[in-house]
Amino acid sequence: MLTEQLHLDSIAVHAGREDLEALGVHALPLDLSSTNPLPDIETGGTSYEMMATGGMPHPEGGSVYARLWNPTVARFEVALARLEHAPASVAFSSGMAAMSAAILATTHHNARHHIVAVRPLYGGTDHLLASGLLGVDVTFCDAADLAAEVRPDTAMIILETPANPTLELVDIRAVVAASGGVPVLVDNTFATPILQNPMDLGASLVLHSATKYLGGHGDVVGGVIACTEPLAAALRRVRAITGSILHPLGAYLLHRGLATLPVRVRTQQDTAIRIAEHLSRHPSVERVHFPGLDDPTGLVGRQMSGPGAMISLELRGGYDQALAMTSAVSLFTHAVSLGGVDSLIQHPAALTHRPVTPEARPSAAIVRLSIGLEAADDLIADLETALAASTPARAGSPVLVTT
Repeated sequence: MLTEQLHLDSIAVHAGREDLEALGVHALPLDLSSTNPLPDIETGGTSYEMMATGGMPHPEGGSVYARLWNPTVARFEVALARLEHAPASVAFSSGMAAMSAAILATTHHNARHHIVAVRPLYGGTDHLLASGLLGVDVTFCDAADLAAEVRPDTAMIILETPANPTLELVDIRAVVAASGGVPVLVDNTFATPILQNPMDLGASLVLHSATKYLGGHGDVVGGVIACTEPLAAALRRVRAITGSILHPLGAYLLHRGLATLPVRVRTQQDTAIRIAEHLSRHPSVERVHFPGLDDPTGLVGRQMSGPGAMISLELRGGYDQALAMTSAVSLFTHAVSLGGVDSLIQHPAALTHRPVTPEARPSAAIVRLSIGLEAADDLIADLETALAASTPARAGSPVLVTT
């Protein structure tokens, strides 16, 4: 059965597993080989060259070496591409490795070295772009100002929606329309392919920190980019040269995680809606950032099929209250990352967005919640207790940041 003809939930279970019956197995195979036997010098050498330059293994030459290609990784890539309605995808050792490869591949492919980045972005992405480490010239802007910032030497436009950590939504179609034909990369980590498919809206590349919702259990680090086959070849070439391929065990865990992704995301989203509505009435909360409560863009239902399961709280007591609250939770885990089966709380300005330039850093009054699979009543009770225990001593204290 062709997975393209199935509903999303069925694709999540079956995509990338089409060859298992012929192999005589039911569970996903895990190939940990670091090197592979060669049929002969010429065929093996041809296969090596094909993979090192971004192609697939020669049918008779084998996969040669694990830095170039791995069947367990390839199955996960097929599955993720199907979920993102993309011709191909390329998996990396982390989300930041994927982002770095996208920048290197597009700038080299287009012989251009300018990037336009729509803020807010994940702190690691913002830091990478601002650092100059990859030799690119970066312009940061708001989505409304994007068209004016695109130049003849612009290689790529980068955006994240919903944005980290304020959950702002960016109209992908509008960005594509304003791009002047420049490739648009969308970080789809918060939405997942269950709620949003940017390639259907004109994006050229769709990036996931697979560590988050795709894996879903806090036990694997990885990144993946869905895209066209020519872009995938450019990404595979960068991956082969830099050695940033996803480990086979990580690919196995991520592929296994895709099977439950629709169920997890929808359940987490339902719980997040209840929690956001409850917290919007709490006297200690200045504002709840959650697309399901306030969406002036109208993109929930038009671009996204739902608001997702991430919530950010702007606390009336500022940083002092955030510090106390994150120390007072018991069911939530105070930790970075997101998208797992257990609920997490973190302070973006002091952690994931700490390296971001001060003018772009999120407010010190914001804490971010990743809603897991616990009962909504239990999570609400934990937040109520933590908020009660975090009576502000003084509001607006600055976050001490080293640069």
